[in-house]
Amino acid sequence: MNRLSLSTAGALLPVYLQPQGDNPQIGIVHLGPGAFFRGHQAFYTDAAMAKAGGDWRICAVSMRSKDVAEALNPQDGLYALAQMEQDSHLSLIGSIAEVLVAPLDYLKVQARLTAPSCKYVTMTITEKGYCLNNSGELDLTHADIAADLQLPDAVSQAKSAIGLLTQALWLRHQAGLPLLTLMSCDNLTDNGHKLKAAVRCFAANATVFAKDVDFLLQLTELICPCSMVDSITPATDDALRNLVATRLGLQDAWPVKREAFCQWVVEDILPADQPAWRDVGVVFTKDVTAFEKAKLRLLNAPHSTLAYLGSLLGIETVFDAMAHPQLSQLVRQLVESEILPSVPLVDGLNLAQYSEDIFRRFENPSVRHLLAQIAWDGSQKLQMRLLPVLRDNLADGRSVQLLALAIASWLQFIRLRAAQAAELGEQAPALVDPLAPLLLATAAQCTGDARIDVPLWLALDSIFSTDLVTHTAFVSALWQAYQQLSPILAGGPTDLSQFLSGVDA
Repeated sequence: MNRLSLSTAGALLPVYLQPQGDNPQIGIVHLGPGAFFRGHQAFYTDAAMAKAGGDWRICAVSMRSKDVAEALNPQDGLYALAQMEQDSHLSLIGSIAEVLVAPLDYLKVQARLTAPSCKYVTMTITEKGYCLNNSGELDLTHADIAADLQLPDAVSQAKSAIGLLTQALWLRHQAGLPLLTLMSCDNLTDNGHKLKAAVRCFAANATVFAKDVDFLLQLTELICPCSMVDSITPATDDALRNLVATRLGLQDAWPVKREAFCQWVVEDILPADQPAWRDVGVVFTKDVTAFEKAKLRLLNAPHSTLAYLGSLLGIETVFDAMAHPQLSQLVRQLVESEILPSVPLVDGLNLAQYSEDIFRRFENPSVRHLLAQIAWDGSQKLQMRLLPVLRDNLADGRSVQLLALAIASWLQFIRLRAAQAAELGEQAPALVDPLAPLLLATAAQCTGDARIDVPLWLALDSIFSTDLVTHTAFVSALWQAYQQLSPILAGGPTDLSQFLSGVDA
């Protein structure tokens, strides 16, 4: 069977590629070409070019891995997107012109970022990719940031996305080119504001840029809109590859799938020269904050809770977790009693119905979303998803019992992973988290007794800030939840199921 490419796709090619597919102008550079980006921003940009044309093809840049480049470059950037409901809908996405790997193609990446045709940088580099501390500011002690701050010039290879972007902005400044518009598409509260602040902080502290007053002043004009993104995007599997091969008659090394629901909300401050995103469903608003909080709290917070409690129950996917009556009931109770009261009103959005619609999305049998995938990077995700809700509830005198249980389940998840590895006499199983060494080292000191363990966990000031550690109601609730979970987990999934059915906020 032939491999998908511009030469083999024939009539399947998007219309805008057919007349001039060989020498595209790069209008957008995207950092982090994972499945979510390919099912979301690349999808919207593809639709925008199909609708109104324009030189908006994307150079996708991986900051570490070469896997996506090896899969998509032989396919001229083409891939299939499957929208998975009862009947799956396939489309061919052509908005990606190439995939570069920063460590291998650094000067080429810089050339794309500094080309006159490039106007936007979008990014899905996950929460950890911004190298922020628990106050949401650039962590100048982060290993990658500290190394990049000492680079001798603006063409030396940066390790961090913030370092790379600042270099590109300075090189454009030197060449008299306009600043790029930087668009964070990650689950960070106030993501645009934090991104702009991180770039400005990096420039002000970097050896190369700190003395360039004109450049530092220009960065005050940098456009970094806040945004909110939403669409459940499971990992690609062989079943999807086989479906695509059967439907298209071509092999696709890395198709992607997502649910039919897709949402992108962008702060309405973009320059006039922009893709026709407005015409293909992207929502532009003066204030993204309310949308952002609604999504982070009503989708991402229960998602993480399902991931950790579900993993402790031995459950594999979100769909299976929602089919577990005790777990499903508990997560619904968490949202109704402790999360919904913390969500600000959103004009035109019924929050209770929005939450119910999210649970229906979780119950989609066609979307096999692994709990293990959601459990990645807990130290970063929980600071955006659960801890802000916790702080609001504490400030307003609302219950935090179920929120504390969700956090305790994450801590127990880490403890059990470390303990299981120790029993087998092997290295600790992979914990996908930027703080994995610290978390596993802490877990190795734990015994399951809350009197010993909880102080150890709360001493991790990169996760738990002083306001939480000193709040009696939170510490008490976390201690109680952790202490209740330890003997129950020793009894296995059946005991945990019975415990969950009796939890009352």
